[in-house]
Amino acid sequence: MRKLFTSLAACVLIILLFTGEAFSQNIVVKGRVTDVANGETLIGVSIKVKGAAQGTSTDANGAFTITVAPNATLVFTYIGFEPAEVPVNNQTTLTVTMKTSASALEEVVVVGYGTQRKSDVTGSVAKIKGADIASQPVLAATQAIQGRVAGVQIISSGDPNALPTVRIRGTGTMKGGANPLYVVDGIITEDIRNINNADIVSMDILKDASATAIYGMRAANGVLLITTKKGKQGKMVISYDAHTGVKEAANLVDMAGPAQYAGYLNEANVYYGSGDELITTDQIANGANTDWYDAILKKGFQQNHNLSLSGGTEDLTYFFSAGYLSDAGIIETNNFNRFTLRSNNEYNATKWLKLSSLISFSRLNNRGVDLGAFNVAYRAAPYIASKVNDLYGNTSLSNNVGNPLLSLEKVDNRTLGNRLQGSFALDVKPVSWLSLRSSFGVDLDFLRSTNYGYQFANVGANSVFLTEGGNQLRDKSDLTVISNNATKWVWDNTATFNKIFDKHSVNVLVGVTSEYYRFNGLEGKRVNVPADRDQWYLGAGSTTGATNNNTGDKWARNSYISRLNYAYDNRYLLTATFRADGTSRFPSSNRWGYFPSVGLGWNIAEEDFMKGQKTLTTFKIRGSWGKVGNDQINTNVYFPIAAINLPYFYDGVEYSGIAFDQLPDRNVKWETTEEYDLGLDYGFINNRLTGEIDYYHKKTTDALIDIRIPAILGDADALYTTNAATFTNRGLEFGIHWTDKINDNWSYNIGGNVSYNKNEITGLNGGQALVEGNIGGNQGNVTRSDNGQPIGSFYIYEATGIFQDAEEIAASAQKDARPGDLRYRDLGGPDGTPDGVINEFDRTYVGSYQPKYTFGINGSLTYKSFDLSINTYGTAGGKIYNGKKASRLDQRDNLEAAVVKNRWTPDRPSGTDPRANLAQLPASTYFLEKGDFFRINNLTLGYAVPKEKLSRFFIDRLRVFVAAQNLATITGYSGFTPEIISGNPLNAGIESNIYPTTRTFTFGVNIGL
Repeated sequence: MRKLFTSLAACVLIILLFTGEAFSQNIVVKGRVTDVANGETLIGVSIKVKGAAQGTSTDANGAFTITVAPNATLVFTYIGFEPAEVPVNNQTTLTVTMKTSASALEEVVVVGYGTQRKSDVTGSVAKIKGADIASQPVLAATQAIQGRVAGVQIISSGDPNALPTVRIRGTGTMKGGANPLYVVDGIITEDIRNINNADIVSMDILKDASATAIYGMRAANGVLLITTKKGKQGKMVISYDAHTGVKEAANLVDMAGPAQYAGYLNEANVYYGSGDELITTDQIANGANTDWYDAILKKGFQQNHNLSLSGGTEDLTYFFSAGYLSDAGIIETNNFNRFTLRSNNEYNATKWLKLSSLISFSRLNNRGVDLGAFNVAYRAAPYIASKVNDLYGNTSLSNNVGNPLLSLEKVDNRTLGNRLQGSFALDVKPVSWLSLRSSFGVDLDFLRSTNYGYQFANVGANSVFLTEGGNQLRDKSDLTVISNNATKWVWDNTATFNKIFDKHSVNVLVGVTSEYYRFNGLEGKRVNVPADRDQWYLGAGSTTGATNNNTGDKWARNSYISRLNYAYDNRYLLTATFRADGTSRFPSSNRWGYFPSVGLGWNIAEEDFMKGQKTLTTFKIRGSWGKVGNDQINTNVYFPIAAINLPYFYDGVEYSGIAFDQLPDRNVKWETTEEYDLGLDYGFINNRLTGEIDYYHKKTTDALIDIRIPAILGDADALYTTNAATFTNRGLEFGIHWTDKINDNWSYNIGGNVSYNKNEITGLNGGQALVEGNIGGNQGNVTRSDNGQPIGSFYIYEATGIFQDAEEIAASAQKDARPGDLRYRDLGGPDGTPDGVINEFDRTYVGSYQPKYTFGINGSLTYKSFDLSINTYGTAGGKIYNGKKASRLDQRDNLEAAVVKNRWTPDRPSGTDPRANLAQLPASTYFLEKGDFFRINNLTLGYAVPKEKLSRFFIDRLRVFVAAQNLATITGYSGFTPEIISGNPLNAGIESNIYPTTRTFTFGVNIGL
């Protein structure tokens, strides 16, 4: 690598020497191009010397540098704007403004290591403006783009500190990390919760392999590029944006009350059990009427404040911001706070040298909660009080679950995080057609978690229970402290050649990038630590039963990148990329992967035969092919790791030993995704009507999966990670958007998108299906991934109804059933013929969580100073397994009110819900529900005070607004939320311990000085 950078430096020196004569004869002209209407800088403006082939274009800040003769004339052209000719007249600095033409402004998108006009893009790329992201009261920016981009599924959570799950064009892996790559100002990361949404200029989403291949091994699941704000030349601008509001659970499950609960259990036991009453009349009469969800939930207060200062001169621009976010959550004891700082600066040291720094700091303080409290609240008996006079109700008198409120309040789980992220770049432009850039980015993450469990008793005069005899206790306090430190750096070095020759436009990028990561984790636990928070240190506790653990990780990557962008007369487009990636995650024999791509485009609207017509403004056909990789697996899967200090017994004596409990694959290699994409971008009536249509086919080969080792070879639960699967994602995407202005007072826009995706496993080497989704008890595992099925398919019994009488039972395969029991389809033994027995061979595939369709409808309306916007989102075709309902293990667990109301009885036969029962039912379609939903994600009404009314207050901008987030959801699902997924694609879509989706009402203000 040292030789490579020495060669680059030598090239720069040679270029400087050979171009010295040109510098001496011509002058260097620098400038900036803006939109005359609103002063916004324009990116990608084409600049040519009149009468010559020489030219350049503006960068991401709207700036340009070009060497020309003192008497030259510069011609500025930009799609959507009227051309402008500006005489140089021996000036070295120009400020150019361009007027919007009849057609709409051409969008500029950020691509890997650069920018492009949307009209020049040959891949599938979508852009979301930062203003649309900042307008929603959410922690992570990705949650704000739900329903806005075709082919992008966002699964959100009500948890204040949760990072939404993102799936771009289906599930892209079975094990090796299914999340997309995030790139923030050039810094590669997996977590963007440290980014203040108010600091974001835009988010560009790269969807197909042609667009993502420049990121190679990191791009198998798509790429999200986030660009943050920078200062602009001019006076200082001060902005303050804030909102405050309250959030609540958007939907709760209605549980049985005391009388319903007792009636159901007693009916089950009297008629179908021992004949005794499980819950007596006195217990109900003397008990409480507890809504356990009401006991553990609250209305959470939320506030967000952002202050920024920006401005600059010709030589220096700056942007500073500070933000504070507080979200109390909706669960008792939950609370989250985040403070952010950002400083983005650029310094033009000379006419050909620019220095820039983008630095951000975030600090979070989170008191988390155990989401198992929701499952416990679902099962707890309703006639037991939650808490009276600081004493907790004893739920163990009725069933074996603990008091969920006690579980929450007697644990203090806090996480403090400090994260420093920054990049430092050096841009050298020795001549107008060559740019050299070296950027070094760092990401330092320091996390400290303190989990304190308070001591509490269960018997005696000081019992915290209303009634003695409870089984919920902690006889000794305990403290667990975890310290995790992670360091990552990325060093990018690129050279970009950009030249316009008559009708030919050529842009060539070459470079090298290196990435390094190191992690160190330290964990310790002590008991009998004092309850005083100031004494929560491991040294204050007892060493009896103490535990300590120290872990770590380290990996490195090195890559070589290249890209060619060619355009002829803005009509015929070519993009070709090639990236070579090396990673330490794989053995040396398989360490390198090679990822090419090519994209072609044809701007038909620019053809001569399209001139003169005014209907079709934009019409571009594009096609692409490419390969990307995935190395997101543990760093130790290809070599054996020894587990130490394992106890074993010999002759009645315990010894400590060492064991190799992992069977490594020493030939593990890259997971590779190959994708084809065919797209159409269109615009009608001066681009008032715009949209895109895409068809894609993604095939992932050598997919990394865990294979269960046969018991004959050792531990039956041991897993073996290897490349042993192939699957596809195929789909269609359609987007449409209409923007119009009725008159000077009224304007509006409306748009929508819909996408279809089919996921299918086409090859499991060895034929071993992957079984996951363990519910426990009689349910067992409920998902199975096998050939011909989507990843994470539900594999359960098919419930076909309810037995109504003995005659139906006699004619079935369930001879021991009773009237009121669920009836299951007899699919037969291994040969597929009915065998009169219901067993494991009768399980069948009944769909998966993965939706077939995702869609959104968005729009806005403006009248004078008022604005109204709406954002919606939905999915269809996916299934949800009601795991909380299915995991009813204890005979005294509570039930949903609908189950009690609709249960089968001899005098009220039901065709949907079985008779009252005390045992856990087998896994079947009775617990499987449609996951379809349609949601109003955001509704905002704002009013901007006219500028003439603000001038005497020295205020340039003042807007007030009210907004509702997750205002309403239309769904047939009976649980908390149909938005359910897990980090493991093999068991997604099972509702068990889940943070409910929240509804938020906010009031806010935007002020500019």
